[in-house]
Amino acid sequence: MAKKVVATLKKEGAGSDYVKVIKTLKSPKTGAYTFREEIVPADQVKDFFSKS
Repeated sequence: MAKKVVATLKKEGAGSDYVKVIKTLKSPKTGAYTFREEIVPADQVKDFFSKS
């Protein structure tokens, strides 16, 4: 029954407009690596990686 409800609520192409991106950053003080995660629209992925 649950599968039928989930299948009817899902729209065609929904969820494909956003992607999760992960960027590795190195700390200038300690030299340790940190990770920055965001969910951005698919057409703004290049902008995310081009800015610091």
